[in-house]
Amino acid sequence: MSTYLGMPAVPPKPATEPVAPLRWGPTFPVAAHDALADGQMRTNLRRATRTIRDKRLHVTAELPDWEALRDAGSAIKADTMQRLPELLEQLEAAVTARGGTVHWARDAAEANRIVTDIVRAAGAREVVKVKSMATQEIGLNEHLEAEGVVAHETDLAELIVQLAGDRPSHILVPAIHRNRDEIRQIFASRMAEVPTGLTDDPRELAMAARAHLRELFLRADVAISGANFAVAETGTVAVLESEGNGRMCLTLPRTLVSVVGIEKVVPTYRDLEVFMQLLPRSSTGERMNPYTTMWTGVTPDDGPQEFHLVLLDNGRTRALADEIGRSALHCIRCSACMNVCPVYERTGGHAYGSVYPGPIGAILTPQLLGLESRDAATASLPFASSLCGACYDACPVKIDIPTALVHLRDRALHDGDGAHPSAMGTAMAAAAAAMSSGGRFRWALRGLALAGRVLGGRRIRRLPWPGSLWTATRDLPVLPRRSFRDGLARRPRGTSTGAGRGAGGDAS
Repeated sequence: MSTYLGMPAVPPKPATEPVAPLRWGPTFPVAAHDALADGQMRTNLRRATRTIRDKRLHVTAELPDWEALRDAGSAIKADTMQRLPELLEQLEAAVTARGGTVHWARDAAEANRIVTDIVRAAGAREVVKVKSMATQEIGLNEHLEAEGVVAHETDLAELIVQLAGDRPSHILVPAIHRNRDEIRQIFASRMAEVPTGLTDDPRELAMAARAHLRELFLRADVAISGANFAVAETGTVAVLESEGNGRMCLTLPRTLVSVVGIEKVVPTYRDLEVFMQLLPRSSTGERMNPYTTMWTGVTPDDGPQEFHLVLLDNGRTRALADEIGRSALHCIRCSACMNVCPVYERTGGHAYGSVYPGPIGAILTPQLLGLESRDAATASLPFASSLCGACYDACPVKIDIPTALVHLRDRALHDGDGAHPSAMGTAMAAAAAAMSSGGRFRWALRGLALAGRVLGGRRIRRLPWPGSLWTATRDLPVLPRRSFRDGLARRPRGTSTGAGRGAGGDAS
């Protein structure tokens, strides 16, 4: 029996469909302010990220050579970026030699056009999809819909997001911001065939999704995927997943299209040995992912008989040109950095306004789009971090995210023509002017000491603009009544300042 109850009772997040999938919405501080008001979302995130985090710590502690594996993964990625043009040409030759077709896409529009042409040539009006960040990045679903093609997400979390009209808020668990009851409501209201009396029991929800998807797998002629890795040496493309939906998509349809960012290439098949250990333990806290599907070109009478590999640039060569920022291209999309980030845990992924949220998104998105245009929303992303360093400690390929964040903050403040200096830039310029001259620095200190005497030791909690940008989230320290320089000058000659005391001395 089919029951359709209309629009979902659970509202979509964000409420407005983004115009550009790679970056949308207001600046991070504005979006985060709204997100912090959603107590249910913060509860869902805290519970989910801490569970994944604890599992990851448990399974990584089992390996005595975990740090050596991280070093190996980092070295392979660094070598790949150094030889990227050479490896991509090798990959193209290997895929073509084994019956596949390689396409090169400079940007999202070109990639969408290539995929649409392939789908039309196959005579398909609907496609099934494996979870793919690259296709989200280019807005492929929306483009296909505009061209009259229905794209069905088959990953459970992506299915939930698609049915609800949401945007993903996590790289690995796109529906992490939804709890079980919200998912039950979404299924009950948006799924064409749903069991009567569906509860929020995880098994019931999974079985309902399974029945819904099975019919799609069997009738689809075209499947679209991304890839975790593409091996230059052999032309092999690999997808790692947990539910088996990916394997169904990658084996049943007649035509397979894989949209892959150019940074996903690895030099040799042997290199997969390292990443097959790093990725599942870092992403889901599993010793091995349940499903690993690899294909090399086409095989007669076995699996898809037509294979297209779309190699996507879309700003990646721009990122590659930045010696520090290019480390973001090392990312293997495990999301470990997000699960340990105190900022992400409280704001959720939608506050970043990008398909790449969290610490890695804060350095990847600005580089893909470029900071030269001084777009305030994009430029705000590198500041969406406390710089605590937890993301660096968790990253399986040792991406130094804090250093990249500081580097991008500097670029955000100083790149461009300087016609519209930011409040932070203005404050730093004023501090530099005062501290570059002994006389100006002395008068600045005396001004602060005068303010301290006027305030009488009271703490400042609110300043007028632009100082309000600082006091909106923190208090100013109590101002001293006298500068250290003036205090030192008033001391009698020969009086010790305590500077020569040992580490255990009184520091008061």
